Amino acid sequence: MKIHPTAVVSPEASLGEGVSIGAYSIIGARVVLGKGSRVASHVVIEGPTQVGMNCQFFPYASIGFPPQDLKYKGENTELVIGDHNVFREYVTVNRGTVQGGGRTVIGHHNFFMAYSHVAHDCLLGDHIIMANAATLAGHVIIEDHATIGAFSGVHQFCKVGVHGFVGGYSVITKDVLPYSKTVSARDARNYGVNTLGLQRQGFSPESIHAIRVAYRIILQSRQNTSQALVTLKKKFSDRPEIQVIINFIEKSERGIIK
Repeated sequence: MKIHPTAVVSPEASLGEGVSIGAYSIIGARVVLGKGSRVASHVVIEGPTQVGMNCQFFPYASIGFPPQDLKYKGENTELVIGDHNVFREYVTVNRGTVQGGGRTVIGHHNFFMAYSHVAHDCLLGDHIIMANAATLAGHVIIEDHATIGAFSGVHQFCKVGVHGFVGGYSVITKDVLPYSKTVSARDARNYGVNTLGLQRQGFSPESIHAIRVAYRIILQSRQNTSQALVTLKKKFSDRPEIQVIINFIEKSERGIIK
């Protein structure tokens, strides 16, 4: 381990093999840093926070602080972070609340650009990108391979589906469909399939074509959402990627952006 002399590390913190702590950083009690994780200068990590292997924290990141929720009264809640995550300058991530399950969870291989924010009780999957100043309110769910554009805000209890792309400066108040491109200047709108993103992730042309046809039915036909779901179940009973869309819509509580 390499710990700068000016860093403050609580005796109740646990540091894995190869961890490095930069100048003037503070590692609080009940913080666990996994093997190979690197903390730059002027970072503050409070516990209870568990960090996996090979994560990177850049200057002025504030990780594991209490939730910004007036209902929080000092209860014992936590933040759980997986492996290979990058937190750039001034990123903030808060612990959970008792009302929201008691924990904020971040998966693996995620990239948080400068000034992005993850609020209490959010659940994030893997390979997610949050661009500069992207903001998640409490209780938000972001599924794998999603992208949240710069200066975008996601409302409480909303969900962004797998491979969903939210454009910059968007305001998201309903659920973002899987594989979709959603952008707002004022009211968020779905602009169809995130084709380039799916190609980069190795989706076959057949799968992308099926998704495009499914979104024509959902977005451009004269059927309402319930009718569109019936059509999709009949037409794509053998396509697992379409089943992802069907399941997402059926479980949506805030409604979907169309």
